Amino acid sequence: MVAPPDKSISHRAIFFASIAKGESVIRNFLDAADPLSTVDAFRKLGIEITELAGGIPSQGSKLPRRTTVNGQGFEGLKEPKDVIDCGNSGTTMRLLTGLLAACPFFSVLTGDESLRGRPMARVITPLKQMGAGINGRSLDRYPPLSIKGGGLRPISYEMPVPSAQVKSSILLAGLYVDGVTEVKESVKSRDHTERMLAAFGADITVDGLRVAVRGGRKLEGQDIEIPGDISSAAFFVAASLLIVGKGLLVRDVGLNPTRTGFFDAIKKMGASLEFLNERVVCGEPIGDVRSTYVGGLKCINIGGEEIPSLIDEFPLLCVLGTQAEGITEIRGAKELRVKESDRISAMVSELRKMGARIEEYDDGVAIEGRVLLKGAHVKSYGDHRIAMALSVAALAAKGETVIEGSDCVDISYHDFYKDMTELVSF
Repeated sequence: MVAPPDKSISHRAIFFASIAKGESVIRNFLDAADPLSTVDAFRKLGIEITELAGGIPSQGSKLPRRTTVNGQGFEGLKEPKDVIDCGNSGTTMRLLTGLLAACPFFSVLTGDESLRGRPMARVITPLKQMGAGINGRSLDRYPPLSIKGGGLRPISYEMPVPSAQVKSSILLAGLYVDGVTEVKESVKSRDHTERMLAAFGADITVDGLRVAVRGGRKLEGQDIEIPGDISSAAFFVAASLLIVGKGLLVRDVGLNPTRTGFFDAIKKMGASLEFLNERVVCGEPIGDVRSTYVGGLKCINIGGEEIPSLIDEFPLLCVLGTQAEGITEIRGAKELRVKESDRISAMVSELRKMGARIEEYDDGVAIEGRVLLKGAHVKSYGDHRIAMALSVAALAAKGETVIEGSDCVDISYHDFYKDMTELVSF
């Protein structure tokens, strides 16, 4: 199978292409709700973005999408005439906050009910240190956000919590600043922004956990090819480990080392997994992933520096923990309480309905396996990762499972249930 395009990289491709000078062509852009919120935002900021089918597909593959962005350079964004609605996309809102903080005009960002309840102080705090004029609801903690941009200064910022979105927001603002803006992390978060900024020609340096950008260097339009989304592929890899006799080959998956924590974890659980045809495309490592049913997964302990590289796969690891011998512990994941839903509480609640033995901690869970899950009526909490993880749990369960609100998978993977049906029936 071919995984859908990477959501994180799709967002960033639109951001950097829009503020680069000249045309950029993005191939294999993710046509899902979250990245489309980013597209809509930049159209409201005056950027011409067209989406066309293009290329010659190989036999059995989907026709690749070609998205063309007519970048206008750093000064090319225009003050929006209306509020920008970021939908459910935290990436759109947090990265836009940094970018618009540097632009000399007024803008307002909002989102759906879920996004309006997600914390924004973590991005507002460093941007205010740079001199940004940003106000939000509840003492600048939540959206909607009003931004009066321009007049920023460089800072050196130590991240209290690893976050690729906050890091990216600061770096975006730093592109417009005279001097060097620096971000220091305690644990390496996703580095798609650093890789893509380098590809667009930014003056950026990475030294271990330190990332610095020198403002003022113009970005140039590029041809970008988006790899398959490792987080989306993970659900199918997990399913192949639970269905007797199933093997799976997922082609052209992004294998960025800041994203492969889930694969490292399931190898420790005893999964049969190998990477094939590894190569680098547009600065991102990609390859094919082959998984094989092995039966008899074993428990593991996960925490600390492992968490940022598998943050999206936490719900899926909870499901696999129910099918592993022994007690699987996942700790140090408190950040998951402020994602699209409280993912810790959600997975504990819904897996218990299916018969799982799972204990909830403030920063994670302990799961006792191996148990025979039973079909149940569960809910997604409007969170695409919860809905997808519960779908994998349903494959391992006896009886029918009904997932309330499963249409939220459209946020990242419109064809998820179609592709899952093909995997099961193959």
